[in-house]
Amino acid sequence: MCGIVGLFLKDKALEPELGRLLTGMLITMTDRGPDSAGIAIYGSETDGKTKVVVQSDTPSTAFSGLEDTLQTAMGQPIGIDVKDTHAVLTIPTGTTEQLRAILAELETPIRFMSRGETLEIYKEVGLPKNVAAQFEIAQMSGTHGIGHTRMATESAVTTMGAHPFNTGDDQCLVHNGSLSNHNRLRSKLRREGIHIETENDTEVGAAYLTWQMQRGATLGQALERSLEDLDGFFTFVVGTKDGFGVVRDPIACKPAVMAETDQYVAFGSEYRALVDLPGIETARVWEPEPATVYFWNHDGTPSNTTKAA
Repeated sequence: MCGIVGLFLKDKALEPELGRLLTGMLITMTDRGPDSAGIAIYGSETDGKTKVVVQSDTPSTAFSGLEDTLQTAMGQPIGIDVKDTHAVLTIPTGTTEQLRAILAELETPIRFMSRGETLEIYKEVGLPKNVAAQFEIAQMSGTHGIGHTRMATESAVTTMGAHPFNTGDDQCLVHNGSLSNHNRLRSKLRREGIHIETENDTEVGAAYLTWQMQRGATLGQALERSLEDLDGFFTFVVGTKDGFGVVRDPIACKPAVMAETDQYVAFGSEYRALVDLPGIETARVWEPEPATVYFWNHDGTPSNTTKAA
């Protein structure tokens, strides 16, 4: 079933409240996905460096001495901030694949969660309220974020199967639905050099959008093309460094509701996820249309909706 939430802030005064607001929205969706949960936060930049969030099932072993190991192997200063089973690594821009190769050789498994200048993804198995508390999401600030509660119906309940999925710098996706052509697309995208970690169809959707944007598409254009190239039924909520997008397939059988005020744009699988947002009583509230792309940017571009042909 799964539950999706998203919040894109227009008003900078709300940025310190992003984590708290998203946490409340996520917990409200618990009965749509009690197996695992995750949140992507677009927060502060790292002065020209890249943030890589990694995860380990045995963090006390995996992260002990990791900073020194990486600095020796990479020959450059590395920052590390451990947050329970996750750690935020700050590395020189352009060294992500070098880092990935080094981590793959370590005795204790360490998994990639996200990379980018502003993006941080935290996800684990467990109830949404416990996952949010585990990483103190409510205390985080940022410009926008998305979250997901998962009910696994076709695969095991694992950390790597939880959403969001990140397949490109500062780009992530959450999904409710099922793609029918993901196996073929996964093979194609891997041949195109897109790194895909799991067999989850949602990660294929994220990888497809990454591939399109690497070829020059905007987020809006990539979402439009997904309506032509992805088979199945789906609701996507996508984040990039400067943007936030939503699209539903032409049938749109999965529930979705949006709200917009002068302060924010919000998304929820159900309206109850939005009821505690400030000013929701005067917000413009609507159900996203099928086969229609909605996206917002922080660069001053006006809100847009595009109906696919």
